[in-house]
Amino acid sequence: MCHVLVIEDDFLIADHIIQLIERAGGTSFDQAASQDEAIDAARLRPPSIIMSDVNLSAGTGPAAVEAIILEHGPTPVIFVTGTREACHVSRPSMIVLDKPINEQALIAAFQSLAPA
Repeated sequence: MCHVLVIEDDFLIADHIIQLIERAGGTSFDQAASQDEAIDAARLRPPSIIMSDVNLSAGTGPAAVEAIILEHGPTPVIFVTGTREACHVSRPSMIVLDKPINEQALIAAFQSLAPA
């Protein structure tokens, strides 16, 4: 079972990511549009993997990810962003992908990091 937390403030992009990840093997999903929503969602159901934008309408993806990892332990992360320069990868289990989304790259990254 692979539970995915998608942190993205654009509903259409989040929905697209969920559709791709479902095809790639994700089995359940939570969606959060802000830093606080993401942290709350992870408290209710810790994710197996996180897909996150960097800039959110309220807060940032990296800040949400760090808070979730501090609370729940190491978690693989894929940042999907239009602002790569604002994303500093600090762990080997983190990947940064650019927007617009390259579907094959996103699926491959997910499959490489998702728990079996």
